[in-house]
Amino acid sequence: MLKVFLTVFTVAVMLTGLKNNPEIQPRQDKPSRKAVPDSLLNAASWPAELKVANFCGPSLTPSPACLAVAPTGEVYVGVDMIGSLGKEMGKGRIVRLVDSNNDGKVDSHTTFAVVDDPRGIQVVGDKVYVLHTTFSPETKKATGMDLVVFEDKNHDGVADGPSKPLVQHVSNEKFIVSRGTDHATNGIRMGIDGWIYIAAGDFGFHNATGTDGRKLTMLGGGIVRVRPDGTELEIYTHGTRNIYDVAIDPYMNTFTRDNTNDGGGWNIRFSHHIQSGEYGYPMLFKHFTEEILPALVDVGGGSGTGSIYLDDASWPEKFNHTPMMADWGRNQLYLHRVTADGPSYTQKEEEFIKLAQITDVDIDASGRMYLAAWDGAGYSGNPSKGFVVRAIPKDWKYTEFKDLKDASVKKLVSVLESGSGVARLAASQELLLHPADKITSATWKLAADAKAPATARVAAMYTYAQAAGAAGIPNLVKLAAEPAMQEYALRILGDRKALAAQVPAEPFLAGLSSSNPRVQSAAIIGLGRLGKTEAAQALLKIKVPSSFVAPAMGTEGPHATPNSAIVLPHLAVRALVALNAVDACVKAIGTDESTLALWTLRYLHSPKAVDGMIAAYGRTSDAGLKKQILTTLGRIYQEEAPYDASWWWSTRPDTHGPYYKGIAWEATPKIKTFLVDEAKKTGDKAFFTDLNSRMRLDIAELGEEKPVVAAKEEPKVDLESIRNKKGQVGEASIEDVMLAMAKIKGNPALGKTLFTQQGCIACHSLSKNEPMKGPFMGQIGSIMTREQIAESILKPNASISQGFATVMITAKGKKTYTGFVTEESSTKLVLRDITGQVYTIKASDVISRKEMETSMMPTGLANALSYEEFASLITFLSEQKK
Repeated sequence: MLKVFLTVFTVAVMLTGLKNNPEIQPRQDKPSRKAVPDSLLNAASWPAELKVANFCGPSLTPSPACLAVAPTGEVYVGVDMIGSLGKEMGKGRIVRLVDSNNDGKVDSHTTFAVVDDPRGIQVVGDKVYVLHTTFSPETKKATGMDLVVFEDKNHDGVADGPSKPLVQHVSNEKFIVSRGTDHATNGIRMGIDGWIYIAAGDFGFHNATGTDGRKLTMLGGGIVRVRPDGTELEIYTHGTRNIYDVAIDPYMNTFTRDNTNDGGGWNIRFSHHIQSGEYGYPMLFKHFTEEILPALVDVGGGSGTGSIYLDDASWPEKFNHTPMMADWGRNQLYLHRVTADGPSYTQKEEEFIKLAQITDVDIDASGRMYLAAWDGAGYSGNPSKGFVVRAIPKDWKYTEFKDLKDASVKKLVSVLESGSGVARLAASQELLLHPADKITSATWKLAADAKAPATARVAAMYTYAQAAGAAGIPNLVKLAAEPAMQEYALRILGDRKALAAQVPAEPFLAGLSSSNPRVQSAAIIGLGRLGKTEAAQALLKIKVPSSFVAPAMGTEGPHATPNSAIVLPHLAVRALVALNAVDACVKAIGTDESTLALWTLRYLHSPKAVDGMIAAYGRTSDAGLKKQILTTLGRIYQEEAPYDASWWWSTRPDTHGPYYKGIAWEATPKIKTFLVDEAKKTGDKAFFTDLNSRMRLDIAELGEEKPVVAAKEEPKVDLESIRNKKGQVGEASIEDVMLAMAKIKGNPALGKTLFTQQGCIACHSLSKNEPMKGPFMGQIGSIMTREQIAESILKPNASISQGFATVMITAKGKKTYTGFVTEESSTKLVLRDITGQVYTIKASDVISRKEMETSMMPTGLANALSYEEFASLITFLSEQKK
């Protein structure tokens, strides 16, 4: 069965290769790449325009889950020896690394702070913001996740004291305790607007609390943001699954890559996040796709991790101004070439830098990029796995970026014109430490300068707005009249709800009529955020495209296909809901604005809305409109149950929708009576049966519902009842299998039998007296833990064993050989195939040689096994030692 057991024990050799080759040359498996030393075959590659050097290995940064770089170049790495499924406290820290002479190697290091499960870091001046799991010293169990801030005022590389909590309980304590931090809250990144953006996984959270006492609950995943002092906590977007980080461009356009490969067939998606947008996972994700903002692409399987928007003039233009997304499962940092498309984008994915299980990426103000690699550290961390590399352009020249702490206001404003987004953010944040009256004049002058670069003007505008507060509103209104700055000025004017009462509606209403859809987008969002109820009539005039069509019953809609036409009406609906525009929407039924009005009423659970729709139904003779009203009433027959974080939908959620845990509300009886009466009157059995099933009304009088999967909570797994169920490994997510393996010891005698019965013996030797074929299993237990062995079987492509990378040799006579190189010299090459057959090929006869990037062992070969059988197999292998 286990044809080629290509495991992850390549790491030690690979790291040795990195240490011995500080500037390793690119591979030649693509036209732009050159060969690397044998120690890195199938482990790393990058464009020929770059130099990539080992920065540090696992002796300093084992299991690096995240990293951040200070503008001045200090690298902060989050060491996570708990991993995604571990549960023991006291295994995490943040290590600060310094390269004082810019040779690409660590010169000094300190343990900056001790925290568990660090998942996001942001460095701003003397402050280091960290998102991490918290534990109770008494119970030794997790208590949730907090966003905290450390200070290092003397810059000695060690936090001055304990952290200060900014947002507490921003994840689900119950499931962090039972599962670990695998679907929890993850990366953080500060935008030029001064907000900290948080990537929330689909555990969601209940009563996350900021420093101002504001509490926030979120069912599922999305982006949350908060001010750097812990105030004004709010949801930015909702409906993603398990994002790990956020990439933000200089104009506050935001991008993410989902981590969605472990259940239900959901794949990785790359998304453009538009403030207030609903992305639908999992309730609207399949069958109500007309209601969501779709992702820009579904790229198939993978595991999205860290991300960055590259904005650095010292880098080649072909790589600059691009969202870069790490994918742990694909061992790859990707570029997403985004092209403006109305209020959103289209994209094209492109491989950039390959690293073994890459976790994060960041860059300093001098242009030095750093990348962290998990590199086979498993689901619970490993003290001997993981490393960090530095990447720079080949023709790049180091220019020191000095600490801005003592810089003058004039100097800081000039840095706002830098070609580095990191430098601009650093200058903006440093300016905000000065008294407002010292900086508003200078920042406004740059913001109003039509000849200045747009990035500089936007940076100056945000800095000015944060410093000036309400006093700056009149000037920002002036900029909203300038076409080049209109979009950004409207965004800034609508940015802070605390100032809403002092911001006029006129600039936003003018923006609605703009010919620029990005201006329209900013205007719509702003009107909703600022509570401008007088704008409801204008918002209802936004046109709904023909693509606003529900998927046919039993089919799935397009959830990852760019659809710029749906963006503006979607945002208008979100704004109208924020304005609670029941009266305006009811009044619009039967007019040209009916569709948008009824779309909005899908989310307004108000008795007045129900009465208004029933009255409008009685007034109209339009059969199409009648069905729209009936559909909308069916849509609000139930409402989502308040989320208390006592449950989670697991890795294979019910995706039927429209609610995950629908409950009745005060108008439910009235809606039921009306729908049943109309079903009897019209006799349209097919329509009402479909409505009953689609909306999960469970109204017997409307006809038999088509069978659907019932909404469910996270199942309480009874391992005893399923441990011997054949095929359980294939039915479960990898994370769930790994959790089960930690609880089931297995029988090594059964494992030995399975090793033979399943065909593993055909490809792997247990004794050195046997012919060597695939990777040798006779000492695998000395090299790998049970968890690592299990992961290597379940994910054979995660890391291919050094010495067992599969190569394809084409020799004279058009002969082709595929296997592992066991010996190589200047005169010959010895190859062994998977059956153990040995071939000796003259070096002079070799025409071509191609290294394979995937394992010869397919995934899914353990799918037919029960948990007990799989546990027995990995236990047997773990006992094979020297």
